[in-house]
Amino acid sequence: MSDTNGKLASRLYPSHIDIPAEVRSQVVTLLNQTVAATADLKSQVKQAHWNVKGTDFYQLHEMFDEIAGEIEEYIDMFAERVTALAGYACGTVRMAAANSILPEYPTDILDGMQHVTALVERFAAYGKHLREAIDKTDDLNDQDTNDLYVEVSRTIDKRLWFLEAHIQVTEVKAESGTQQKVGATN
Repeated sequence: MSDTNGKLASRLYPSHIDIPAEVRSQVVTLLNQTVAATADLKSQVKQAHWNVKGTDFYQLHEMFDEIAGEIEEYIDMFAERVTALAGYACGTVRMAAANSILPEYPTDILDGMQHVTALVERFAAYGKHLREAIDKTDDLNDQDTNDLYVEVSRTIDKRLWFLEAHIQVTEVKAESGTQQKVGATN
């Protein structure tokens, strides 16, 4: 989190929740970083949704919109967990932009597979962040937050798989017994 939002990201209010304040502060800071990354990921998926072109336009346009809707729910889930822990949810667009772990979305692409590739890179980075958060919340013994991270991680991994399926190189045996490459890869 940036210095500007650092104090907000770890701010706690009085609460009767039976998790020590020092643990809650660490978890709230982590959750706020996740709120930022999740909001950024959603906006990047929408960027792809709005700007995709090419022969797979309709299918990708629809898939990107579906994924963005799913991610929207995660923003709310993470932000509400922050407040359930008596923290301050940092969820404005400006806060997300300043604190996201994701790279900026490329603005020089139009082709569907270029958008898929850009999203694959971002979903992989986001998935890594979630797995690190799973480990951290487990170490802090906050199993409720850990469970939230595990739930979202499963879906993000599935979405990464769906995206990667569009660009992976696969060996396919043709009926004639020869092999041909299908697709593209990085």
